[in-house]
Amino acid sequence: METPVQFVKGIGPQIAQLLAAKGISTVEDLLYHLPFRYEDRLHPRRLHELQPGEMASVIAEVRGTALLRTRAMPIFEMTVGQGTQSLKCIWFHGAYLKDRFKHGQMLALYGKVEASRSGRGFKMIQPQFELLPTDHDDDEDRLLEVGRIVPVYESLGGSRLTSRWIRRMIFQVLRELRGNVPETIPAALRERLGLPARAEALHHVHFPPPGTPIPKLQASATPAHRRLIFEELFYLELGLELKRRRFRERAGISFETSDKVRNAIREVLPFHPTTAQKRALAEIVADMRQPSPMRRLLQGDVGSGKTIVAFQAMLVAMENGYQAAMMAPTEILATQHYLAAKKLLERSSRKYRIVLLTGSLDDDLKRLNRRRIAEGEADLVIGTHALIEEKAEFHKLGLIVVDEQHRFGVMQRFRLMRKPTDAEPDVLVMTATPIPRTLALSLYGDLDLSVLDELPPGRTPVVTRRVADERAEEVWKFIREQAAKGHQAYVVYPVIEGAKDDQPELDFAPPEQEEERPKKKKAKAPELFERPSLKAAVEMYEALRTGPLAGLRLGLLHGRLDSDEKEVVMRRFQRGETDVLIATTVIEVGVDVPNATVMVIEHAERFGLAQLHQLRGRVGRGAAKSYCILMTSGKVTSEAEERLAAMVRTQNGFELAELDLQLRGPGEFFGTRQAGLPDFRIANLLRDREALELAKQEASTFVRNSGEVATEEERSVIRQRLREAWQRRYGLIEAG
Repeated sequence: METPVQFVKGIGPQIAQLLAAKGISTVEDLLYHLPFRYEDRLHPRRLHELQPGEMASVIAEVRGTALLRTRAMPIFEMTVGQGTQSLKCIWFHGAYLKDRFKHGQMLALYGKVEASRSGRGFKMIQPQFELLPTDHDDDEDRLLEVGRIVPVYESLGGSRLTSRWIRRMIFQVLRELRGNVPETIPAALRERLGLPARAEALHHVHFPPPGTPIPKLQASATPAHRRLIFEELFYLELGLELKRRRFRERAGISFETSDKVRNAIREVLPFHPTTAQKRALAEIVADMRQPSPMRRLLQGDVGSGKTIVAFQAMLVAMENGYQAAMMAPTEILATQHYLAAKKLLERSSRKYRIVLLTGSLDDDLKRLNRRRIAEGEADLVIGTHALIEEKAEFHKLGLIVVDEQHRFGVMQRFRLMRKPTDAEPDVLVMTATPIPRTLALSLYGDLDLSVLDELPPGRTPVVTRRVADERAEEVWKFIREQAAKGHQAYVVYPVIEGAKDDQPELDFAPPEQEEERPKKKKAKAPELFERPSLKAAVEMYEALRTGPLAGLRLGLLHGRLDSDEKEVVMRRFQRGETDVLIATTVIEVGVDVPNATVMVIEHAERFGLAQLHQLRGRVGRGAAKSYCILMTSGKVTSEAEERLAAMVRTQNGFELAELDLQLRGPGEFFGTRQAGLPDFRIANLLRDREALELAKQEASTFVRNSGEVATEEERSVIRQRLREAWQRRYGLIEAG
């Protein structure tokens, strides 16, 4: 299984290079390149049985071909038949197929069946196809291609490494490996869960035995699939569980929670905490009392009061004579936390020393603040990534709070944890991005989880409405009415400047970016076909200031302003000196202005659900009724319709996050690549939720009682495989 693929018969160094580019370096990697669908060529559909709208596999003979050259594109048409029945197949931009087929050839076709325009017979548009072996081909080729359930693979490169090539190669490898596929799950665990052996699972997932239900194969739900999915998730969760256990073995700080500490917390609380806040703080404090370092994720929806809970935890550390540090992803948010901390802690009879450390501070102040931190003259340090620079040293760091963790990436969190101190500091990670449990288990599986699932008293639900661009005048009139009542508003745009055509602050790619680029540059197309321009913050600031919102005090905030300019703009808005803030998504996280009651999002169809929800969370932070207006323009895709409808329907961030995960898939969910989501070969977090829960449970049991569920030889195999999987396959921190 560890043999490099270049030594497999029929591969060699040149093809091995192509395979390496696809992440296939060993025989095992090749065997874990699973089919993405299956065709029943044992019982293919007869043409007279076809029904419009269904996906079907058909084996038929080529009867005729034609290349039609239209003004728009070349269209390749082919007629295939069985006896007196025929089926038309159509490929747009199909000139490359012109000389591909010969009269009388047998084809396997797979595609969606549609009724032909004439109403007689059927057609398939862009069907997938494979040439079937002829009488001149060898017996093995015929054995793999017809008369069985046939696996279909994604091509591994060009016209050479096709599905047919992969089938032959995997069949050959499995035949040569017979009896030599090492087991990776202990026999007792396999037997208890009813999982087949690894060798059997690999064989059946590639070459299913006759009678295997096709729907189960397509859904990756056969016993063979279940076995391989569980194996992958088991090793992931085992690595995370061992990582957590090793953290617990490190020397941490055992904080005391005396009456003195409790009184210090009571002194500063601005309101009676919610049940969820009490529960989360109790879980955090229980961890902080332990002699091992805390590693906990505090997850809460927009406005659920995470920051207050974090400040209470930091008070525990400070009252024990330790420093606390809070790292925020942006200077605006770091400064806001700094001001909030000063306001909150000034209620205390003890004068806490609070220091701000961000990149934009002038060098003298930065040096002074760094010296105060290093010499223990700062109790609470709030900052940005400047906290993890080499120059920033702490005197006695006891607790680290990382806000909006997913914006940092895993390694930055570790760099701050490893700041040299006498003992390992406790770490509390916070996020306002609601994360479905399945993602939390894999992204933050090394952390214990606390969830804030209720809003503090005084938070009012935000009324959400969707309106078309044509009703803009009504929206501007509504903003003027709110301003007349003394309230403020945000108007958010997806881009900074339209002419520049870059969108660094938009998390959802506009549909135009996904279109195929033309092969050659042609003369400028008529306006009808030009890409629609997006309204931009800079231009709309001028248009609104001199037009519909003339007379109101407008501010402009976006990512290209330097830190000082951003600071001035935000201060004015927070002090009520600005009526309307025109902005990009730079205001998405953490900006807190209780007097703001209106959030207008232009081109709302271009934003992802997570961003829309975060933006809506900027209003409704005070007692006054608040509104979120989603403005759309032009054609709205069906997916965008679904996102917008969900925003109007619910304010539950966890419900929206589940939908976002379904619409976008795990790989795109709030940039999980940066956040450290493993690159699964087989498992799918959306589909395999139950398997992930089971794997986590079994991994935890195994770590606690490995001697009871596995032999010494099995434990040795698992240790070795875990090291390989953890480092090479998942690219995560070494499991040891």
